[in-house]
Amino acid sequence: MTLLAVIRHGPTHWNETGIVQGRSDIPLSETGRSLVGSWQVPEAFTEYEWVTSPLVRAAETAKILSGQPQPTDHRLVEMDWSAWEGMKLPDLRAQLGNLMKAWEAEGLDFRAPGGESPRDVQDRLRPFLAERAAVGTPTVVVCHKGVIRALYAMAVSWDMTDKPPEKLQDNCTHVFRLEPDGSPQPHQLNLPMTTTEE
Repeated sequence: MTLLAVIRHGPTHWNETGIVQGRSDIPLSETGRSLVGSWQVPEAFTEYEWVTSPLVRAAETAKILSGQPQPTDHRLVEMDWSAWEGMKLPDLRAQLGNLMKAWEAEGLDFRAPGGESPRDVQDRLRPFLAERAAVGTPTVVVCHKGVIRALYAMAVSWDMTDKPPEKLQDNCTHVFRLEPDGSPQPHQLNLPMTTTEE
């Protein structure tokens, strides 16, 4: 069994203003940097290997948390929202109607025009997970909400056509067990990253 601890990057200006990011390479905002700087990851993670999405918001989060730059893996990049990137969520909802109903109707196969579906994200994650399981070293992954949701859906056999069995919270670490073939299973979800006292 190999443990994989997954952390979402800190907030960007686009996150804070409701703009769809996807593959757009947006850095952390000043508020985001401050927030990540207040997080404390479990002490055990100092013994873990780290790997991050190549997008700057994830790489910067990993560097702040670990104290040094970390290797990147392109398979951890955010889900591609293609034509919808740069759009504000209210505008997207106006275009699609009820965005969540549209998403849930398609589940794992929901995709932006020209973009990726969560199932596509799962397909590119599987070789990464198998490789980490083969290495057998516990690993911290810093990535994106779309990637984390796809991983969670894989772990609990959630088809995304309704609400998740458990809501994954931001500002938390989610730990999965990897079977020898890389298949993920939930281990500990929603572990808060304690903020330091001022």
